Amino acid sequence: MDLETFRTLLTTAGQQTLAEAERLAATETAALTALTRLRRGASPPLAAAAWEQATLRRRAVASGKFDRAASMYFTRDALEQATGEAIAGYRARRYAPFGPIADLACGIGGDALALAVAHPVLAIDRDPLRLAILRENARAHGLDRRIAPIRAELTRFAPPCADALFCDPGRRTADGRRVFSTGTYQPPLGLIIGWREVVPVLGVKVSPGIAREEWPSTEEAEIEFISEGGTLKEAVLWFGPLRGAARRATLLPSGATLTGEGAIGGAIDVGPPGATLYEPDPAVIRAGLVEGLADRLGATMLDPDIAYLTADRPTETPFARAYRVEESLPFGLKRLVARLRALDAGEVTVKKRGSPLDTDQLARQLRGAGSRALTVVLTHVLGRPFAIICTPIPPSGLGLIGH
Repeated sequence: MDLETFRTLLTTAGQQTLAEAERLAATETAALTALTRLRRGASPPLAAAAWEQATLRRRAVASGKFDRAASMYFTRDALEQATGEAIAGYRARRYAPFGPIADLACGIGGDALALAVAHPVLAIDRDPLRLAILRENARAHGLDRRIAPIRAELTRFAPPCADALFCDPGRRTADGRRVFSTGTYQPPLGLIIGWREVVPVLGVKVSPGIAREEWPSTEEAEIEFISEGGTLKEAVLWFGPLRGAARRATLLPSGATLTGEGAIGGAIDVGPPGATLYEPDPAVIRAGLVEGLADRLGATMLDPDIAYLTADRPTETPFARAYRVEESLPFGLKRLVARLRALDAGEVTVKKRGSPLDTDQLARQLRGAGSRALTVVLTHVLGRPFAIICTPIPPSGLGLIGH
């Protein structure tokens, strides 16, 4: 979809075509059939744009990224890349003391919409289509008077007059391939950091897989890793007054946060499995905070190279999933199957760290006829391949460590 077609989509005729496309999408009409019907009353470009919006809205609703997804507009890439409301809203709260705010490389408005709830926002992007979509998304949220879309090329850019900056640089090439080095972001991270000379209050979204050697110094910036529902979603660099710690792991929707200072990789005692196994949240692992979590839990590691923790007694925490260890044994398939049968295993879930085995295939092999749902964790214990048979410990609600 190009800008001209999008503008046509906003006309009365375009909205009628979109409404028909949404009706067809809701009945799960095949794409070719739907497009044939839509072209009876609309040009091929408009029919294609309406069908794309109808399907993208359904995808956005299913993703849960936006409460008002059914009245928003998207492109395929922009929907995939846009920050969801839960993360954007959490992040916007850090900007509470500042305003107005410039959202640089704003895209279709995932962060701009959250920032605009409390502050005027200058929404800057080089793509005129995404800016046009942002305008409509702002209207859908009743925020069009708080967001000023501005077209600019950020690689040839002087920061605007604003109290604070947020930037979500492009991390894909023109043909859609992901880039991983911060030097190949658009604009590059080094250029973005240079804007601090004009506006010291700066947040930058980076890939959660950012290489550790590319992290800014802990004195210069905080790096925060954010997981949602147990899945690592985003990472952010916080500069100037926005910095609150050297490293941070934040878990949504609870908002539980764990921070750390100093170097990564301090010594943690290593030993065999105790009565409890802990699987740290991926945000904790990426932030290099496993040591701090182990200290809070009174836990040790099973292996110095693998981020599983163990302790004799369970301690409730939002930062790790806890399991009750039923049995642990050096890995061997026949012996493992025998022990599972002895434990009355039925459905078996397989998890792994440090094992090359296919978890889905192994789960099918291990499934038994018993009544108990068990979890098998494949990992290393003191350098040896091990299988740990366990059951999840549900949160008791007695309090959350570190919350």
